[in-house]
Amino acid sequence: MSEQKHALVTGGSRGIGSEIVKVLLSEGYEVWSLSRTKMDDRENLHHIGCDMADRSSTEAALESVIKQAGSMDVLVNNAGITRDGLIMRMKDEAWDEVLAVNLTSVFLTCRRISRLMASQRKGSIINISSVVGIMGNGGQTNYAASKAGIIGFSKSLARELASRSVRVNVVAPGFIDTAMTDALSGVLKEQIATQIPLGRIGKAVEVAEAVAFLASEKASYITGQVLAVDGGMAM
Repeated sequence: MSEQKHALVTGGSRGIGSEIVKVLLSEGYEVWSLSRTKMDDRENLHHIGCDMADRSSTEAALESVIKQAGSMDVLVNNAGITRDGLIMRMKDEAWDEVLAVNLTSVFLTCRRISRLMASQRKGSIINISSVVGIMGNGGQTNYAASKAGIIGFSKSLARELASRSVRVNVVAPGFIDTAMTDALSGVLKEQIATQIPLGRIGKAVEVAEAVAFLASEKASYITGQVLAVDGGMAM
């Protein structure tokens, strides 16, 4: 019988994170999810309440995960928020909160889980960035800075952990259909789709499948890379 695989997903209760959890469960992982929103009970799924903007909350949740799991094969840093606005009117709180959730939490989780993976001499870390971190976007300087930061952080971490057979990669989603985009009008969605070479908005499961690929042995020789799941937006 094969050994049970363990995965940790931040922000796993909604949107892309929820699909990542579903796909990893379907692939046989036992999954721990960190989020503020409670998740429905599912076999092999463990939810730990955590405010990813709060350092002490995040660190306590990570210790709880490690105590329960004992080992970790996959870490997916998906937690993210937006607080959009033009920089001339952006408040300090909008900058600080986005950087705390989107970037500092990645540092905290990677710092702790990489120690475990390095001692195991195996593991795969997938950090969720965005095409905004590659292309930029007006009104999202805070978000773009956090997502671009993830890319540089991940490439550096990949170099640090390669000798321990731990891989680090980035998935950069484009415009993906989630509850957040449901509020947009059909006309606006059609306008956005015209800017995408494949001519349509992406599905959350398409991002999740890319994550599952990078987590798997099929990607055993891939590290330090950015995989854009964006229909060609960032070409």
